[in-house]
Amino acid sequence: MGMGVPMVSFLWLTLLISGRCALAFSVAGQHETTCEANGSVYYVGEWYFLDSDPCTQCECTAEGPACSRTECTSLPAACIHVSHYPTDCCPRCEKIGCEYGGEVYELGQQFQPSACEQCTCDSDGIVNCLVADCAPPPCVNPVYQKGKCCPECKDGPNCYVDASRTKVIPAGEAVWVDSCTKCRCHNWQDAGYWEGYLLATCSRVQNCL
Repeated sequence: MGMGVPMVSFLWLTLLISGRCALAFSVAGQHETTCEANGSVYYVGEWYFLDSDPCTQCECTAEGPACSRTECTSLPAACIHVSHYPTDCCPRCEKIGCEYGGEVYELGQQFQPSACEQCTCDSDGIVNCLVADCAPPPCVNPVYQKGKCCPECKDGPNCYVDASRTKVIPAGEAVWVDSCTKCRCHNWQDAGYWEGYLLATCSRVQNCL
């Protein structure tokens, strides 16, 4: 009878110890559920980004990695300088504006790239320009002055005597080009305002030798 008690006590102690060991094994087994990525080990509940794809973020779960990919938003239409760093998921817009003729302009900025152009950098990053419409010059030898858009007649209105375009006469009055031929340029009051009238109208004296 005295020997039975120690046997029961020993059995109860063995079961108790065995139960603790099982409990310890169960808890340890839960913590040993891991995910491997990027050359590292992650435990359940930890978040990480994939080195191979910075846009993919994962959570380590008891069933394994649960991943989702970030969708990048569109860059502004007026973005003229884009950077994409290796550790970033999405590209960055470093500067917005317009590029025109090798120059950079701010949104809304107005500029004059030439004497004949008036341009604006619009909000969408596109340059819109208005080009001056010059009237035909009333001469055959117009010149362009620096800083001015339209050509000017430095020697005044004039025209060619004939289709050979070798001799030029001033406009405004009839000119004798030889002893028998008198020519006259059209002036700005004539129909067509010089457009197409670069040759003089000539008349020859009858029976002139």
